[in-house]
Amino acid sequence: MKGRLFTKKEWDKALRELSKSQKIFVPAKEKDFHNFTVLDNNMEPDFDFQNTRLSPKSIVFPQSERMFEYTLDETSPDAHILKEAPKDFPPQAVVGIRPCDAHAFQIVNVNFDNPEYKDPWWVRRYRATTFVGLGCNEPCSTCFCTSVGGGPFSEKGLDILLHDLGDRFLAKAITEKGIEFLDKIGSGKEASEQTLKKAALEAEAALGKISSSVPTDRLKEKTEIELFDAPFWEKIAFPCINCGTCTYLCPTCWCFDIQDEVFRKEGDRIRNWDSCMFPLFTLHGSGHNPREKKVQRVRQRFMHKLKYYVDKYGNGVACVGCGRCVQFCPVNIDIREVFELMNGY
Repeated sequence: MKGRLFTKKEWDKALRELSKSQKIFVPAKEKDFHNFTVLDNNMEPDFDFQNTRLSPKSIVFPQSERMFEYTLDETSPDAHILKEAPKDFPPQAVVGIRPCDAHAFQIVNVNFDNPEYKDPWWVRRYRATTFVGLGCNEPCSTCFCTSVGGGPFSEKGLDILLHDLGDRFLAKAITEKGIEFLDKIGSGKEASEQTLKKAALEAEAALGKISSSVPTDRLKEKTEIELFDAPFWEKIAFPCINCGTCTYLCPTCWCFDIQDEVFRKEGDRIRNWDSCMFPLFTLHGSGHNPREKKVQRVRQRFMHKLKYYVDKYGNGVACVGCGRCVQFCPVNIDIREVFELMNGY
């Protein structure tokens, strides 16, 4: 399929019609920021944005999720037996996801769906999701996706890629799932060669607007223990306040904690996002904490993304260059500088 062309009014109308039969997530402005939310009649999607504050990671990996339920009522034959909490995994679509965030799903997927381990809830939710990307005509100044295996119009991890052509969208199906989604949309017309050429030129121009870059070429050859003992970690960690903003905004962070919540005799076992930046994250039941110091936690964050992941999976760094942690860190810790220090050490 060469691509279908939609006016923006046609696209909006088609999405609203499709939202009657399946869940559609779209970017919407909330005060000063954009975030993904479910499309309904009470909200207006806004595709005129650079990136959302939070990535759409939670659509597949919820920030808080009931895993199991149980009862402590001794009169019940099911007392103390964990039962999976009711779940359903209907078809859904994320429309307007940036290529960097789609790339992030590929990185996180190797943790939750691999030959050794499969998280059943991640796998089913991920496979039920159609990823409709929106290319970046105007990348942020903090973006460096081209240095880490992506690009403003990368198709990695996407089922459809949208090109914003001003008053129209060009939709290019990449996978069978993408073709099925466009068939459900059911409108638009086939794009002409002239339109396809214009879209290609805009995508090429966007590449030239990426002003930040990071080095990664020597990370694989580094010795872990030498990087671990490098002298620059104290300096990097000094301003950190362990707020966890970087990890909660990061589209490739996957750490979680499991806790039980009980009300009277009924209990839930819940999985919640967690952060390696929090002091309690590695606290053992014995009271020992192998990362009790701030510098140890900061080092862990960067070593995991730029060294441990690199060595274990062999598919690049666990960073997609979205720049969120650079933009929102309250003490201006810049991961691009850490790339430089680690790669050049």
